[in-house]
Amino acid sequence: MDVSGKKALIFGGTSGIGLATAKQLAGLGVSVVSISRNPDRAGDVPLGVTLKACDVRAGDAVAALCAECAPYDILVGAATGGERAQGPFLEMDMDGYKGSFNKLWGYANCVRYGTEHLAKDGCIVLVSGSPARRSRPGQIALSSVGGAVEAFARAVAPEIAPRRINVVSPGVINTPMYGPAGPDRDAQADKRCADHLIPRAGTADEVAQGILFLIQNDFITGTTVDVDGGWLLT
Repeated sequence: MDVSGKKALIFGGTSGIGLATAKQLAGLGVSVVSISRNPDRAGDVPLGVTLKACDVRAGDAVAALCAECAPYDILVGAATGGERAQGPFLEMDMDGYKGSFNKLWGYANCVRYGTEHLAKDGCIVLVSGSPARRSRPGQIALSSVGGAVEAFARAVAPEIAPRRINVVSPGVINTPMYGPAGPDRDAQADKRCADHLIPRAGTADEVAQGILFLIQNDFITGTTVDVDGGWLLT
């Protein structure tokens, strides 16, 4: 796909990986609509990026926004949907565990209502996470949700062809998920990767590069690309 002159919707596009993707796409000449519950947190955005508010958990709101922004060529799902439960499953609050799947429900809304307005040669990219296939202690919710996202994309791919859908699976990424930017956040993120093949946390821009690869390569669908610093091999 030659992305110059195309239009993209990015749910979860006002911080972290989603915002980095929005900026990289805009730099390539894409008209970007970055969407989240709190778009003001994006701060200053480059020319070509428009901010809109929407909660991905609200299907009617997602459907209305997709219709308002139609048509478009690229759809990216990077919204977390809210908090994810952590800790041992046998000690877990079940409402917290169920709530973790808001990420999946949000992605499902985006694909269900967004594909209708997506160009016939358009593409979708969703973001999961390395625990989907190699979970560490306390990551049962992350693993369950990520695994569901990846299975969802594989199952949907034949239905929406020739449109494409793929997943990027990040490892530990230094984003606002770890708190305000600064040395403390850097140290916390890097500490979790000390034994990885690449012994540091990744950046939002590095994951965004993986997303752009899946957008621009027309010969990939129904698969997952890992941007994890060697998480799966550690």
